Amino acid sequence: MSDDVARITALAVAPRAELHERGRTERHEVRRRDHAEWSPPPDRRSPLDILLESNATREPDLVPIRYGRMVADPFSFFRGAPAVMAADLGPLPRTRIWPQICGDAHLSNFGVFGTPERSMIFDLNDFDETLPGPFEWDLKRLTASFVVAARAYGYGNDAGRDAAREAVRGYAYRIERLSTFSTLDIWYAKTAETDVLTLAKGQRLRRRLEQDFAKARRRDSMQAVEKLTRLVDGRPVIVDDPPLIVHLPSVADETTVHHFWREYQQTLPGHRLHLADQYEIVDVARKVVGVGSVGTRCYVALLAGRGTNDLLMLQVKESQASVLERFLGRSEFDHHGERVVTGQRLMQAASDIFLGWVTSMLGRDFFVRQLRDMKYSADVATLPGSGFFQYASLCGSTLARAHANTCDPAYIGGYVGRGGVLGDALVEFADSYATQTERDHAELVTAVHDGVVDAVFEVP
Repeated sequence: MSDDVARITALAVAPRAELHERGRTERHEVRRRDHAEWSPPPDRRSPLDILLESNATREPDLVPIRYGRMVADPFSFFRGAPAVMAADLGPLPRTRIWPQICGDAHLSNFGVFGTPERSMIFDLNDFDETLPGPFEWDLKRLTASFVVAARAYGYGNDAGRDAAREAVRGYAYRIERLSTFSTLDIWYAKTAETDVLTLAKGQRLRRRLEQDFAKARRRDSMQAVEKLTRLVDGRPVIVDDPPLIVHLPSVADETTVHHFWREYQQTLPGHRLHLADQYEIVDVARKVVGVGSVGTRCYVALLAGRGTNDLLMLQVKESQASVLERFLGRSEFDHHGERVVTGQRLMQAASDIFLGWVTSMLGRDFFVRQLRDMKYSADVATLPGSGFFQYASLCGSTLARAHANTCDPAYIGGYVGRGGVLGDALVEFADSYATQTERDHAELVTAVHDGVVDAVFEVP
């Protein structure tokens, strides 16, 4: 048994008080105030070089769309550049507190969606970069995202710093609470719709949240079908909207579709396999999604069950190596779709019933989920009143619950404490890193203006 495995095993069975003390001991290895430090080293790689490197495995015709979306504002750049931040975090001091982390825990990767029981919860919703790693990496990306967004959306730098502090407070408070829970109660913990509405302070914010939940309920697979398909000669087909949605003959080939469906079904549990087996694929098209994902291969598959009124949309999204692997080591999974699916199941309170993975005939890794399952992310640029700060606290609290699934919260809490010292440090880090992000964004803007980078700007 390796030293690392022995240490993890010992932590898993240690009493809570001992785990809490071990967390406190970690402060001697990496002081909490040391997380405040950020300044670009002299040998820092150009962010444009990192983005260019990541484009090598992407669809060339979609890369200009990626740049067009990232150049919009510094927060859009931040969303599209998790590889840049991973490279910046890599050399920094890190704790040995390693739960399963999201790897891209910025504020827009949280939102509401429907559980298999058709209730609504608030949770993380993007796991493309997930990997076991230092818990504070997720917190650093989250807090930095609030400062970047606050500056970009007109809240101001002070508001961004306050929001970052609220995110850490929310994290610390939830970790402290969870450290009193049993193992099973931690696994059952979630943030339900009623919890979110109860936390809302102010009538305007509550009304806004009620409207957002109502929108989420309408954003299901059938809504996606109504928006993206039409009947042609009595047969439902996906409507082309180039370059964002296009049919590719090589993808819709009968042999390719049959291979995909057979391989994907093998990754489903038996009862889910029975459900999926009642559908057949009737159409497939490439669909551009997100900001950071633009250029990776992403498709939508239209499925029919019992006739043309019984339709389902699945998203088939390429999974490449996590941007964290260069700095934290290779994933234990050879298949990156399985890495994403496993990380999602470990961190979310509830996951999509169609979640699975597949290898294409060309050997590329993908994961599969419903295109929309009552999924909705808040427009943080327009949150009323104190909503921005309450949203920050909610994200921090949700991240704590996700980490607690794979790392005892008493251990994390021993290091974090009440969040004051760590919060002060991460606010300073987030402030400095937001300035760095603005410089990186300006570098991309200049490259686009000078014609060094080709960008396509979409009509709103």
